[in-house]
Amino acid sequence: MNVFLAGERVLLRPLEMDDLEAFVGWFADREATRYSMGVWLFPWSRYETEQWLKRTLLDKETLSLGVVEKERGSLVGYAGIASISLMNRSGEYYIFLGAKESWGRGYGTEVTRLIVDYGFASLNLHRIMLTVSEPNTAGVRAYTKAGFQQEGILRDACYRDGAYHNKLVMAILRSVWEADRASQASGEAKAQ
Repeated sequence: MNVFLAGERVLLRPLEMDDLEAFVGWFADREATRYSMGVWLFPWSRYETEQWLKRTLLDKETLSLGVVEKERGSLVGYAGIASISLMNRSGEYYIFLGAKESWGRGYGTEVTRLIVDYGFASLNLHRIMLTVSEPNTAGVRAYTKAGFQQEGILRDACYRDGAYHNKLVMAILRSVWEADRASQASGEAKAQ
């Protein structure tokens, strides 16, 4: 496996065409796509999913990585940074964990931290933002644990399950990330 970033319980690697079957299953699962972009409100055919994966693999303006459960070696989702602006040194974080057996295990927080670290340390970004549906409390919790702070609310910006929901705009700045890292380092030094 070509590991790009390694965490304690997850590995991040480049996506491959061999990942197609996993995405076909996830994109057809309404529960898995519930809080995702509106593009999955309609069922996707295998062909449409294959075309999406091909475009994703060729997109060199977006960081897209497969999320692999370290223990079992299975792909459980993908995550990355889109809309990378070199002029503004910013980007938009996204994550999709389609394998429901991986939910509730803290992978979202770990993946978010790994990609945020990469965005600031290697891509030299200044700001990473995201939007999340307000009812997605697990997502909001994971992003908050990873250092994101709420900046605003897009009122009734998301329609799901017969109702409108707010979308939260959250972001983390390099200065906050650096302060968190310094705090963690000093806490580790005191523990020793």
